[in-house]
Amino acid sequence: MASQSSTKSLQKNPPFLVSRVQASANLRADIEQAVELISGFRQLIQPGDLVTIKPNMNTADPYPASSDADFIQALGEVLLDAGAGKLQIMDASTQRVCTRDVGEEIGLCDVAMDLNADFISLDEHPWIKQSFPLGKYLKSGHIGEPALNLGKLVIAPCLKTHFLAKFTASMKVMMGLLKRQDRLKMHMRKLEYKIADLASYFHPALVIMDARKVFVTKGPASGQLETPNLILASHDMVAIDVEGVRVLQSYNAKNKLDQPVWELGQIARAKEIGFGATSDEDIQVIEG
Repeated sequence: MASQSSTKSLQKNPPFLVSRVQASANLRADIEQAVELISGFRQLIQPGDLVTIKPNMNTADPYPASSDADFIQALGEVLLDAGAGKLQIMDASTQRVCTRDVGEEIGLCDVAMDLNADFISLDEHPWIKQSFPLGKYLKSGHIGEPALNLGKLVIAPCLKTHFLAKFTASMKVMMGLLKRQDRLKMHMRKLEYKIADLASYFHPALVIMDARKVFVTKGPASGQLETPNLILASHDMVAIDVEGVRVLQSYNAKNKLDQPVWELGQIARAKEIGFGATSDEDIQVIEG
């Protein structure tokens, strides 16, 4: 069985590039531009690659609570055009929610069919215990068996505030690959630190963040809606989450983000672990 070592990020050392593109009516062109600014798809995809798209399917609440089907469709089309041999769309929804039902309701099952992709609901598969080598607050957990063979991992998070974790971006969205009972335990204490511990186990080839619409209060299912109309891309979860948080902070809304970004629990723990950017000096933002 293939392990996470097969999905190593393209970028291991600073500067960690983050692109910011103003979205238009042409999502495919916007996604292509965002990725071109940080490396381009030729470095990302080799002909015939298996590529896993990790969307946000926690619930079936409307975007940006969950992924926008049009965005995931455009992303999948771009990946296929770049040479991907097979796509799989993979996630598990929250407690007492059927992931396949969520996929049907928000349109991702139809997207998978259009792309000839496998729609993988981790609810329907065994959970395999894994050790998280860099973990301190979360040292192990059960990962859905299909998530042990991701090929090239492309994370496609929404961006929003979260009433417990302060924000949801690329690191937090990885909780969707973890067994639900383990997620419950994560919420009992040190949630923000555990999010970073879990994220450190994964090595995405690309993060493409849909920040056209965001929640800047409450979250994850609802909140004050704002429209930055941005698409961000990076090979580094920490760098893109830092810049994503700054988008949320720019609205000066009443939320839990009223402190320097590097002091927020998820970011501070990621910095301590050192699996990505550790300061602003490590990050280069490229405007599209």
